[in-house]
Amino acid sequence: MNRKKVTRRRFIQGLSAAFALPYIIPATAWGRGYYIAPSDRITLGFIGCGEHGIGTNIKGFLKHDDCQILSICDVDPVQLQKAREAILEKYGTSYSSLSAGNDFRDVINRKDIDAVCISTPDHWHIQMGVMAARIGKDLFVEKPLTVSVEEGKVFCNVIRETGRVVQVGSEQRCRPEFHKMAEIVRNGVIGDLKHIEVGMPSGHPIRENYNDKRMPLEACSPPEGFDYEMWTGPAPMSPYCPGRTHWNWRWVEELAEGQFNDYAHHLIDIAQWAHGTEDILPISVEGSGTFPEGYYTTATDYDCLFTFADGVTMRCKSGRTGHRFEGSKGVITNTGWGKLSADPESILDFRTGSGDVKLFTAESEHRNFLDCVKSRQKCYSHEGIGHRASVFAHIGIIAMKLGRKLQFDPVSETFVNDPEANKMLTHPRRGSWTL
Repeated sequence: MNRKKVTRRRFIQGLSAAFALPYIIPATAWGRGYYIAPSDRITLGFIGCGEHGIGTNIKGFLKHDDCQILSICDVDPVQLQKAREAILEKYGTSYSSLSAGNDFRDVINRKDIDAVCISTPDHWHIQMGVMAARIGKDLFVEKPLTVSVEEGKVFCNVIRETGRVVQVGSEQRCRPEFHKMAEIVRNGVIGDLKHIEVGMPSGHPIRENYNDKRMPLEACSPPEGFDYEMWTGPAPMSPYCPGRTHWNWRWVEELAEGQFNDYAHHLIDIAQWAHGTEDILPISVEGSGTFPEGYYTTATDYDCLFTFADGVTMRCKSGRTGHRFEGSKGVITNTGWGKLSADPESILDFRTGSGDVKLFTAESEHRNFLDCVKSRQKCYSHEGIGHRASVFAHIGIIAMKLGRKLQFDPVSETFVNDPEANKMLTHPRRGSWTL
């Protein structure tokens, strides 16, 4: 599908007089010594301006001169102002083309915006992504992509139908250590792959709500200007309390799935990359976990074993973060976030790019997205990869809750002859927020 050219006319079309974009922006506003015409810039809108939305995504895209931020959205006016300040620090205080509000539909409906970055809590990702894709926007969506298997299936179908470009935010495939490790495994340097160990974080690391310092789990009215109805969106409605929103929503089951799903896209995705099963899901899952009682109920500890059709097994366990790939001729291990070791040590003599299998990587997740918006190629972490990474967490959690081994059909993405488990593949949606 060919991308519609961003002409100068389209670039300014639909903007109100209050936000009219000047034809010429000083080169200094872009931090470079040359001028990039508006027709050559990808126009962006941002939904969700929390810690990651500003610190990673807004600031990440601001590094690139061939894109321009036209709109920001957040239900918390404090965060909206922080985002505005970060953008004006780059573009200059005279930059008048930035609109801001608390309703994401105002962003996705703008005809002059080419792509949308979604950095909201997990329960909003697919709702916003589906609506934006159907309108014709390309999407950068934070990980984890989904909160249920069914959400991911719907999203992938919509992207297939609309031909939009999607990047699921993850910097891991940019890291040279992970790239090298994946190529070592894919090129058979450790022999035939037998087993994979994936270690991910455990627990509920609770943080103070930086914009609301009242008692964290005491129901109260939302802060002035905070649109809690919109924040809740498709999730079940519960009373507002400071400990439910910023950061700590990750541990509330109807909003997210805790550490397991949060880190699946980082670490299970790399295991899939190295295994060569990015388009393949397992045929069975079994495991155990700890689901605490109280307000935060997502699993604090988990231990799941997945089996693939090729006989390879993968164990995902909370605790020490890293990878271990066991093959018929050796083992390669990643400790933490990229410290590689191997047995025999000669495995590490492999030079990235020297084997028959050469895996694609990129300068950064944001640069790769911008390049793919232009080329219409798949991003290095596209919607299918993001969906399947989350599926491991979803079905692992279901197996832990049911306490038994489950057979899984990787084609239909359903459990085999198990109605009870299949009911758990979807989450209820509130009110008119349907897919």
